[in-house]
Amino acid sequence: MTEVTLEDIAPLARGCAVLGTGGGGHVETGTLQAIRAIKDFGPVPLVPLSELSQDGLVLPLSGIGAPTVGHEMLMSGAEPGLIRAEVERIFGKPVTGVMSSEIGGSNGVGPVAWAARLGVPLIDADGMGRAFPEVQMVSMNVAGIPVNLVILADVQGNVTIIRPVDGLWSERIARAACVACGGSALMADYVLTAAELRGAVIEGSVSKAIAIGRAVEDSLDAVRALTKTLGATTLITGKVVDIERRTGGGFVRGSLVVDGTGADRGRLLRVELQNENLVALENGRVQASVPDLISVVDAQTAAAISTESLRYGQRVTVLAWPCDPLWRTPRGLEIAGPRAFGYDLDYVPVEEMARAGA
Repeated sequence: MTEVTLEDIAPLARGCAVLGTGGGGHVETGTLQAIRAIKDFGPVPLVPLSELSQDGLVLPLSGIGAPTVGHEMLMSGAEPGLIRAEVERIFGKPVTGVMSSEIGGSNGVGPVAWAARLGVPLIDADGMGRAFPEVQMVSMNVAGIPVNLVILADVQGNVTIIRPVDGLWSERIARAACVACGGSALMADYVLTAAELRGAVIEGSVSKAIAIGRAVEDSLDAVRALTKTLGATTLITGKVVDIERRTGGGFVRGSLVVDGTGADRGRLLRVELQNENLVALENGRVQASVPDLISVVDAQTAAAISTESLRYGQRVTVLAWPCDPLWRTPRGLEIAGPRAFGYDLDYVPVEEMARAGA
């Protein structure tokens, strides 16, 4: 692909919703922004890092905050420009591309609109290969690159510049600023050159999201097609019978319970969440956990269901599949493994658990 067109937005949104593992913001919000921006400014060039000037600045952007808030408190559209102005003032050179900080959810679709409005290419890469809830949980941090700058812009026009000492402090301070902004803002972090980002990001993720969306759009068995495309394990198919969800501190936290139907009758699967789906358990035993991906999809259409859209009675299939190898390194597990979220358990790759349970 050389550009993102109107015809690519729907499959991109479907793929980003799946990769969002429940979080990253509701894709409908980003979809509307992307469609409007392409109509106003034309298709967006999609380029790998290798095609950018290696000393050109790349602007990683994402929404920060609770998805339930971001779905209702929409951006004004001025936020990307406010952030770019500050970045170019600080670095003294122009931004040459926009990159999604996380390919999951609306944060994977929104960058199309942000790049279009700024008149720069969209980089075919991201900082996660999925969605994670906390600022420090990015591949650049795993690669050992110090966080140099965090800038937030909110719908009121406020701009907050943070110079944190490390990734954990970037999360604490940015989250506090986000809460002060009303629970949702646009954020740039790890503003680096293309050369500095090489080897420190997940490349090809935008193309991958579009391919995932296209794989299911014409299939007669959407869930099977999605499972095959992802190389995923089906954890359960059934009905949502319990959902607990609360918003606070810039996150959505809670859990859902799926009661198995058909071949899964008599089984109960519980999924713990913090913006994203984190851990799936059955009878107290872990079936899948971060950093592997867990997505709840409609049992008929395979459309991913975000954490803020889960409702009692929905017929769903829960899928899990392997994360990028970067997250399975000791440093990756330290940053985004189960213990990073407070779970007292060791990470086991989802494919190993699937083989053990076969």
